[in-house]
Amino acid sequence: MEKFWQDIAAGIAAINEWVGRGVSWLTFLLVVLVCFDVIFRYLFNDTAAWIMELEWHMFALIFLFGAGFAFKHDKHVRVDLFYSKFSEKDKALLNLIGGLVFLIPWCIMIIIASYNYANVSFQIRETSPDPGGLPARYLIKFAITIGGILLLLQAISNTIESYLTYRSASKTEA
Repeated sequence: MEKFWQDIAAGIAAINEWVGRGVSWLTFLLVVLVCFDVIFRYLFNDTAAWIMELEWHMFALIFLFGAGFAFKHDKHVRVDLFYSKFSEKDKALLNLIGGLVFLIPWCIMIIIASYNYANVSFQIRETSPDPGGLPARYLIKFAITIGGILLLLQAISNTIESYLTYRSASKTEA
């Protein structure tokens, strides 16, 4: 049964690894887009609403879709006052409790709220309020839901790994 849970955790981690590596290319595209925008703005004194909105949307996608990847690689924000001094078993227990009590419920709440938010936008076929802005604003709003799902999946993966680590450490102590 332990192998089953390890495979589930590894499969989820692989999804976030793939998405994270793919999204990393958006940072390059964002830099190119910003350079293009700056050149046009200062050389030709011209810019377009859709370019600025696309910059914001690309940044949002990097952040939202990269959250699960960052969490997988332990690059998220952590208050590390005591954690670094904990044993592996204690770290696993803290991560297990934190995942079950805080992270997983928070992700579920974000998924539900953002889905409802994006769905209303979809139903009214919301577009940019700016002339020349991007159409289909609901797409970027649904990205919040997708980012929440990716983070939830990684939270489940890390919770499984924490449980297995805690269980393994408890067996070696006994």
